[in-house]
Amino acid sequence: MKVNVLEAKNNLSQLIRSAQAGEEVVIANRGQPVARLVAIDPAEGARTWTGPDFVAWLRDNPLPPHLQRSAEEIDAGIQAERESWD
Repeated sequence: MKVNVLEAKNNLSQLIRSAQAGEEVVIANRGQPVARLVAIDPAEGARTWTGPDFVAWLRDNPLPPHLQRSAEEIDAGIQAERESWD
């Protein structure tokens, strides 16, 4: 099934049920496919993560370069957010 972003936004619960039933849902922006909604393996969803497992997963599934930030950038962002509270 292919739906546009607005339709996906308005019918998310129904689309999730479709994915749970095994149907693949493709979300398109202006007719171009941009995302796929599929059900996950129930065992994967119930997985209990340990620290080393999570670190290994992060290493195998890195963020795209445009989303990666250094620890210093993250700390600066947190500090700026805290300062904006005053």
